[in-house]
Amino acid sequence: MSTMVPPLYAGLVDDASLLPPSPIGLTEAEAKFHEHASAWYAELIGALLVPASVVGSEPVPRLAGALIGDIPAGALPATVEKLRSAGMVIAHVEAAVARRGEDPQPGLALLRTFAAQETFHVWAEIPLSWGLIGALDTLAEARRAGQSIAPKFRVGGLAAELFPTPVELAAVICACRDRELPFKLAAGLRHATRHTDPETGFTHHGFLNVLVATLLAADGAEVAEVAEALAATHPVPLVEPARSRREMPRPLFAGFGAANVVEPLTELVRLGLINGGYE
Repeated sequence: MSTMVPPLYAGLVDDASLLPPSPIGLTEAEAKFHEHASAWYAELIGALLVPASVVGSEPVPRLAGALIGDIPAGALPATVEKLRSAGMVIAHVEAAVARRGEDPQPGLALLRTFAAQETFHVWAEIPLSWGLIGALDTLAEARRAGQSIAPKFRVGGLAAELFPTPVELAAVICACRDRELPFKLAAGLRHATRHTDPETGFTHHGFLNVLVATLLAADGAEVAEVAEALAATHPVPLVEPARSRREMPRPLFAGFGAANVVEPLTELVRLGLINGGYE
């Protein structure tokens, strides 16, 4: 199978079809994931995200998947072993370290201990609130010590305060850049460009905005310039920077999850950033 997905977009989109409020089960999600993995756009797709809370309720998928730690951190090792014994290969683990407003350091300590005992990568979900910079410093220290751990951030949700402004997100991206931390994003990235949901009134970040903003940050741009890219509500200022770099590996921004991976694919094709088709 040949690929028509440029390196800039390789592994950009994880399959989040099992995450709430998912209407499908593990068996259906696994079948669909295998379809994506054999399609012409396979290189765009990362891992199937499997919530730890569903483990044991249905047959475990026999594939390389990512475990979403929606259970206490102390229960993660046992869940990982259960999945392994059932034939699932763990590509990586994503787990929250604290609720918004809580000190992230205790949870980070637990997750670092867990990561030190494993060979896969661990993504530590850090709230965009009090304690963030200290948590990033801790993760940078862990990576210097050889641990495969990095931050993940939620950029959306069920309340307006869960959507960071372009300046706030730009500051986070630049902080990760300064510490050489790759990062993942979750929640809110529904379309390529920044837009306001007519039903909720919430303004969502666009995944293409984030990608271009990260390219700028990796080139040394300051927060204001990165924020300008995040604030763009039209694809015109974003398409050319993305097109010109599409044959290069993607820096820093490891990717995001989508409930339907075909939707971001369709937008990238429509914008001429991926030259493919459905055959």
